[in-house]
Amino acid sequence: MNGPLRFAVLGAGFWARYQLAAWHELEGARCVAICDPARDRAAALAADFDIPAVYDDPEAVLRNEQVDFVDVITPPDTHAALVRLAASRKLPVICQKPMAPTLAEAESLVGECREAGVPFFIHENWRWQTPLRELSRVLHGGELGHAFRARLQFACSFQVFDNQPFLKELEQFILTDIGSHVLDTARFLFGEADSLFCRTHRVHEDIAGEDVATVMLRMARPGAPPTTVVCDMSYASRLENERFPQTFAVVECEGGSAELSTDYWLRVTTADGTHARRCPPPRYAWADPAYDVVQASSVPCCADLLNALRSGAPAETHAADNLETVRLVFAAYESARTNQAVTP
Repeated sequence: MNGPLRFAVLGAGFWARYQLAAWHELEGARCVAICDPARDRAAALAADFDIPAVYDDPEAVLRNEQVDFVDVITPPDTHAALVRLAASRKLPVICQKPMAPTLAEAESLVGECREAGVPFFIHENWRWQTPLRELSRVLHGGELGHAFRARLQFACSFQVFDNQPFLKELEQFILTDIGSHVLDTARFLFGEADSLFCRTHRVHEDIAGEDVATVMLRMARPGAPPTTVVCDMSYASRLENERFPQTFAVVECEGGSAELSTDYWLRVTTADGTHARRCPPPRYAWADPAYDVVQASSVPCCADLLNALRSGAPAETHAADNLETVRLVFAAYESARTNQAVTP
């Protein structure tokens, strides 16, 4: 197809506005319809982004509109039905994380889309953050050698429930929410895990699920020695230098270390000393300054997905790959429940 790919967005909640803005930064894709059970909410977004069609029934969207793919931006418990709806029309589908509320459902979705020959992608933008991409380039550039130990930290007291109140009701909260991102980033940086141990806590008394989790993993890339990786996640930590929604990292390697710290500072230390530079995200007028580094990362994520849709080449975050992240999330819950190390 020579013109822009036409797509429908299912969901008009908090994140839909920023994901639509990210798509609008790219040439080659055009949203032609938006759907939400709250039709007025969909209509408001449609007006802001010049989207011609508004619906409150996803089946009507796919029955009436000619689209080349579907972008699902809805709560997790709706993902499976909407992915299957798109797949039944043989339409490529992009879905928010977490892919599904259970591992079995996620495995089923990946298998069903594979059997139907339907491209299935996850909008996993966290690994596309500018400072994390720069950290990856340093770690895989050869100067530091093998990473034997690492820590990824997302810990803050940000009131995330103000913008996304449904998160309070989730019986499985931080591991499915931020854990999906941080564990996927660990895979991006260090390879696959063959064992993990997890502890969780609930500090906020007015929520259903856990708001603190610590996961220790043994991870490795093919042919490389293992790396011990600790992922710290918390929405209950009041810290002097917290910077929501930044992810901090300390990576110890055979030839030195790399540290990603507050305000996007990347410090690389070798026998020659420490070299520091800032790796801030690009600034978009539409991005909420409180979410800047995360929302900006949707642009390269969407660009990668669009390239896959147009060329047939694999996207970094295709669903079969993201399934490995889902396995880590639910293995972490199993470890926390049993107080034992588990194999994902």
